[in-house]
Amino acid sequence: MPNQERPRFLVVGGGLVGSMVAALLGREGFPVELIDRRGDPRTGQIEAGRSINLAISARGLNGLAALNANDQLLALGVPLYRRAIHARHSAGGGVAYQAYGDGRQAIYSFSRGELNRALVGAAGATPNVGLSFGRRCVDVDLEAGTVAHVDAGTGADRRTSRGVIIGADGAFSAVRSGLQKRLYQEYSQSFLEHGYKELYVPARPDGSPALEMNAMHIWPRGRFMMMAMANWDHSFTVTLYLPRTGENGFDRLTTPGDVQGFFEREFSDAVPLMPSLIEDFFANPTGAMVTVRTYPWQVGGRAVLIGDAAHAIVPFYGQGVNCGFEDVLELVDQIKANPGDLTLAFDRYQQIRKPNAEAIADLALMNFHEMRDQVASPLFLWKKRLEHLLALALPGWYRPLYPMIAFSLIPYAEARARAAQQAATLRRIGWSIGALITVSIAWLLLSR
Repeated sequence: MPNQERPRFLVVGGGLVGSMVAALLGREGFPVELIDRRGDPRTGQIEAGRSINLAISARGLNGLAALNANDQLLALGVPLYRRAIHARHSAGGGVAYQAYGDGRQAIYSFSRGELNRALVGAAGATPNVGLSFGRRCVDVDLEAGTVAHVDAGTGADRRTSRGVIIGADGAFSAVRSGLQKRLYQEYSQSFLEHGYKELYVPARPDGSPALEMNAMHIWPRGRFMMMAMANWDHSFTVTLYLPRTGENGFDRLTTPGDVQGFFEREFSDAVPLMPSLIEDFFANPTGAMVTVRTYPWQVGGRAVLIGDAAHAIVPFYGQGVNCGFEDVLELVDQIKANPGDLTLAFDRYQQIRKPNAEAIADLALMNFHEMRDQVASPLFLWKKRLEHLLALALPGWYRPLYPMIAFSLIPYAEARARAAQQAATLRRIGWSIGALITVSIAWLLLSR
């Protein structure tokens, strides 16, 4: 089909998901225009202070492989083979380790900014793709298929772009706002009571890492926690998760003395590793974490939502970007299969992806409590060892939930259902064994 007969796509949002979908559609010969309010990450300063390092696992790697630059992109990441759990006052070595998967499997820590730069570069190098940065979306007309946008800095220079709209503009999507005005559009958002703040551990003066590179570092403290993930330059992006208000809340840390005292009390082993702690704490904003649910994701083949614009989730299963990349692959596949009927293409895409987005959103909320409250408990460690033994003993039947999510392409909803079925079967076996033991003991006592 000649290019002029193909639908023209207008991607709103040049983040990870938006740049990937632009690149892949362009490679298929579709004309694509991408607009984003931020500056071009290929030439400007990468926005700091609002990012949580990305945990890219099998689903995300599968997405990167579709760009045919997997080795180049993978070099930006650091493999993490295990968790490192830091107890309070652990400067003397109180760190416990928990392997991911079978100990050889890894998730990859990526700087969000660096990966975004690489993906924008891939989109920009693709024929048929035009990129416009520093443009803020101010109006979306879903019926006409147009987006009005202005200079992000001045608010001037209003322009209108036309095409099939792909809303890849994140959790607070302007495109989704247009859909929300329509009758029967379902929508909800739910904020965690916690916020987050980005901090930083630099490499040592000799260039060596200050923490183990190949582990995700977690400081669980009950109602709050801190995490650190490595960057390729041997630094670490640190993310502090605290309640927004109340005891140990962000609202209580208002002076350098407050912050210093809090960290000395709760994260004493990390304090010497963060020379810019006070500066970073007050310079970087406090981010919000939100779960967004909406449906439908499309409007008559004229507009469609993707990634966080369709299903923002909290970051505690490390699957937000992985889920978004799966969206991209499914959407592009459906467009390729039905280029003349985008209503059908978008409907099939949302029917496939919606249940899986719901499943991982629920799992991410559950994992927040696990990471914050349970990872350091003996019961949790015993449970993980039991899961590992069952996986070794029953490889054809039993698979723990986390490896199914992180190290396979099993759809999220199917993985969750399979884990629930396994747990139910194990409970029935346990009850049966318990009943058998009880009956046996009773028979022995009665037969005396």
